[in-house]
Amino acid sequence: MEVNILENELKQGKLNSLYLLYGEERYLLDNCVKKIKKLFGDMINGINYIQIDEDNAKDIISDIETPAFGYPRKLIIAKNTGLFQKAKRGKKNQEDEENTNSSKTKKEENKLSDYIKDNMSIINDSVILVFIENEVDKNKLYKAIEENGCVCNFEKQKPQDLSKRLKAICNAYKVNIDQATLSYFIENCGTSLADLINEIRKQIEYVGEVGTITKQTIDLLAIKQFESIIFDLTDNLGRKNTEQALKVLKNLLYAKEPIQKIFITLYNHLKKIYITKIAINENLNIAESLNLKPNQTFLVNKYKTQAGYFKENELKTILKEFINLDYKAKNGMIDLNVGLESILCRYF
Repeated sequence: MEVNILENELKQGKLNSLYLLYGEERYLLDNCVKKIKKLFGDMINGINYIQIDEDNAKDIISDIETPAFGYPRKLIIAKNTGLFQKAKRGKKNQEDEENTNSSKTKKEENKLSDYIKDNMSIINDSVILVFIENEVDKNKLYKAIEENGCVCNFEKQKPQDLSKRLKAICNAYKVNIDQATLSYFIENCGTSLADLINEIRKQIEYVGEVGTITKQTIDLLAIKQFESIIFDLTDNLGRKNTEQALKVLKNLLYAKEPIQKIFITLYNHLKKIYITKIAINENLNIAESLNLKPNQTFLVNKYKTQAGYFKENELKTILKEFINLDYKAKNGMIDLNVGLESILCRYF
């Protein structure tokens, strides 16, 4: 089931008896769990509300069959149970079984999946069972829930989906923002929906009702993501504005970002620009070459723009300088900060 379909069902007050909710977008997932709890009503811990984790996952069937004592149904939230984890393959079978998908866990998974298939009438009458996981393997239990309940993967939202959600929030507060500004906002503030909502609320409060969010208000108020600042730094390097690039670097250090983190991130960023340069020259798919996730494809144009600032041989030489600096810094031959500034001044 898609996230928006689940959200609409909950908005309409529809509750299923069986859910498996998982994925990276925790903000939307947590919101759906909150709505399920709200629709369920009063919860008395240990009576009509049961919390399950990896330690007591074996008790799920018992909890389903235990009456709610004075309440029509029971809400069971089973979080990170280990029942959906992939088996880890190694050289020793015994070590594999002692890992996350042990023989004992596999037995519990099979037992519960068979119970769900054979006893949905009991589940429908007595409980709402919600599994919450970070990631899942499509094992026997997964398929049993998929056939008898609702399975929803909360993937990271793509930029167009983020834009729709942020635009809806702005509309609710009668605040204006155009598509180009929304794109700029997401590029600077990242793709975490929770962070974006916090930042857009700051913008809404600043401009007020019938106000307009602009690039200027974003630059004034928004907390830019670290990766976005690295893009800014590289933009300045590409335009040969070394003074401004060093200023961006010093601001990062002033904000107490570790120099090692800055160095590694900038190296990886320049490496991606180098890969982009090769992909353009070889007529390859840039998104695939960079292993971008679906919610990161908007970065392709930014990498293409920055690749246009540099020659392939220049990037290759700079990357070698970074590797050389890493060796010297680790062996106490040079201060990493001094060495990085030296490279920026020498090559840009």
